[in-house]
Amino acid sequence: MSGREQIVSQLVDAGLVAIVRVSRPELALPLAGALVAGGIRAVELTMSIPNALDAIRTVNRELGDDILLGVGTVTDDDTCRAAIDAGARYVISPITRPSLVAAAHALDRPVMLGAYTPTEAQAAHEAGSDFVKIFPADTLGPSYIKALLAPLPHLRIVPTGGVNLDTMEAFLAAGSAALGVGSALLKKELVAGENWAELERLAKRFADRLAELKAGPGQ
Repeated sequence: MSGREQIVSQLVDAGLVAIVRVSRPELALPLAGALVAGGIRAVELTMSIPNALDAIRTVNRELGDDILLGVGTVTDDDTCRAAIDAGARYVISPITRPSLVAAAHALDRPVMLGAYTPTEAQAAHEAGSDFVKIFPADTLGPSYIKALLAPLPHLRIVPTGGVNLDTMEAFLAAGSAALGVGSALLKKELVAGENWAELERLAKRFADRLAELKAGPGQ
């Protein structure tokens, strides 16, 4: 199994990818640490963070193998390569840009291209995308994921937007390979107040709910 394939397997096992957007790069490390402590290992630092590459380097250096660190909001090949060089283990884009697949795969890293329509989702798959990020999923809902996978069951779908403690079950039941979680977990007031203890507790609620759903009824 290649390094890329191992990371794909780790992401599926993780089940949740926390999407981190902060206005100050120095918040990335304590925030990521709180998520990991709460049981959420897969964390995506977006390129919208000021000095995002430095934030990736810092989190990668300090948390190492405790975190499954990725980069998000990637829209060009140079940024893709720079983020991987900084320590990102997977690359996520909000758009369907096939060239990112070649850039990431050349460095043995998986990529998740963004899509909204069935045509875009299939195009991302045909380009070699390891996952397809359905975004924004809050406008579509779990029923769309189920409908999309009916004719296209080969897709590894990761919905982002609208995923919370109440909708996780429906999104997973619809066939999602994993879930992208943003504001429902990274609550503005917790981040702004640097309330890492409360963020850790909320992360644990998400991690526990995921474990419960994966175990199935009666477990």
